[in-house]
Amino acid sequence: MISVALIAFAGFAVLCLAMDRHFSELLGRKPGPGQLRLLRCAGWLLLALSLAIAMHLRGWAHGLVEWIAVSMAGVTLWVFGMPYQPRLLLGLAAISLVLGPALVVVR
Repeated sequence: MISVALIAFAGFAVLCLAMDRHFSELLGRKPGPGQLRLLRCAGWLLLALSLAIAMHLRGWAHGLVEWIAVSMAGVTLWVFGMPYQPRLLLGLAAISLVLGPALVVVR
């Protein structure tokens, strides 16, 4: 289930970057015209992928409940960590984007 949590965390990170204010704050520049749309699509795709993996691993009922739980834990970490350590969260999101799919493949 840790792989699902990592992929969902990365999805929320990408959705966070899809907002003008956070993009500028975290990356220090303005987003291009199509970047926000691309980030939004990638974020939702990562969340859908994590949901599909959760349901594949644990079944429809348990997978959905566990996905909601780990997703809310990840988004809570973003909400409370963003004002204090935004760069750290961005680094953790990059690591989770690599480590999450790797754990799915290893399993």
